[in-house]
Amino acid sequence: MNGADTAWVLLSAGLVMFMTPGLALFYSGMIREKSVLNTIALTVACLGVVALIWAVFGYSLAFGPDAHGLIGTLSQAGLRNLATELTGPPGHRIPVFALASFELMFAIITVALLAGAVAERTRFWPWLVFVALWVTIVYLPLAHWVFDPNGWMVSRLHLLDFAGGTAVEVNSGAASLALAVVVGKRLGWPREQPRPHNLPMVMLGAGILWFGWFGFNAGSALAADGLAATAFLNTMLAGGTGLLGWLIIEQRRDGKPTTLGAASGAVAGLVGITPACGFVEPLGGAAIGLAAGIVAALAIRIKYRLGFDDSLDVVAVHGIGGLTGLLATGLLATTAVNTAGANGLLYGGGFTQLGRQALAALVTIAHSGLLTLAIALLVDKTLGLRVTSEVELGGIDEGEHAETAYDHGRFATRQSALAGQTHVSR
Repeated sequence: MNGADTAWVLLSAGLVMFMTPGLALFYSGMIREKSVLNTIALTVACLGVVALIWAVFGYSLAFGPDAHGLIGTLSQAGLRNLATELTGPPGHRIPVFALASFELMFAIITVALLAGAVAERTRFWPWLVFVALWVTIVYLPLAHWVFDPNGWMVSRLHLLDFAGGTAVEVNSGAASLALAVVVGKRLGWPREQPRPHNLPMVMLGAGILWFGWFGFNAGSALAADGLAATAFLNTMLAGGTGLLGWLIIEQRRDGKPTTLGAASGAVAGLVGITPACGFVEPLGGAAIGLAAGIVAALAIRIKYRLGFDDSLDVVAVHGIGGLTGLLATGLLATTAVNTAGANGLLYGGGFTQLGRQALAALVTIAHSGLLTLAIALLVDKTLGLRVTSEVELGGIDEGEHAETAYDHGRFATRQSALAGQTHVSR
């Protein structure tokens, strides 16, 4: 066992886990005050549901042995007899449980992303049923195709996806579109445009996401080596240029750069670099982040033209941003960075790798979109995914959880008393 590699992978797993509460803050700051706790609950509850699935059968299906590249077997169900097993190439062997822990966090954050598409109108317990079905039917096969060395996208298609541009980003974007269509629009949308209730919370959440993304991307090297360092640097550069790209679009389109735009642009840049971070040079990473920030900022208008209510722009930021990065990898990848990769179009590799990237994206969109549509319809027709109009108008936090994020009662009472005293004195 390589101790340094093991320590880095375990640390990276912790960083990726931290992204889920970061996502909860990021999402909940962007919605109305009456929906804060429900949005947090939908996101954070994925930690419990997916962890249990992963231990019982999820890891075995995603990373268990198979001969066809489509899905693992149940031979490692329950994670039995794996405590002393090692995995990885000679010189970089790590415990299987370290890999299992790291990849578990990817499964959690991927399905948690979908909560942003249907924020402010989704029932809690039916959502958990949806999460369990979605991870099992949609995520696990795709994770096997992309992350397992025997998966067909890696072993046969020769996809270049270092940290999950397909299995996480394009997947969550396609699924969010299907889920938003089934759940339907918020009451009053698009005539009413809810404003973020707490932008400092959004910025804090974005900062935590950026911090965790170093584990997400650099940890995917599964070793404490130069490739991890390359992915780390590319992640930093792309987050920064994504931020700038979004703000440039805002300035030209709206006349003002916003803090919400800065947070969204940083996330878009990080999304874009995810598949490419271990295959491109630093300037290529900066270019991908810039492109993802610009494209995602422009793509948020799509939902108004097509009429689907993606509450927090998961389709634009993760779906379109991830697609941008995935295709850009086919342009800018170079074996000078990673000999296990390939040369993209701009490095003399022709259109071959770009075609492979595009095919993988199309398969991911079809797989995720169609299956998510079926799962969402099933849960909606049997359990009801959406809250009633009365609950949505009155406040989903009260209706679903009997709680409120902020207690204004004492302050409101004091203000009323002061107002009464002022009236009497006059």
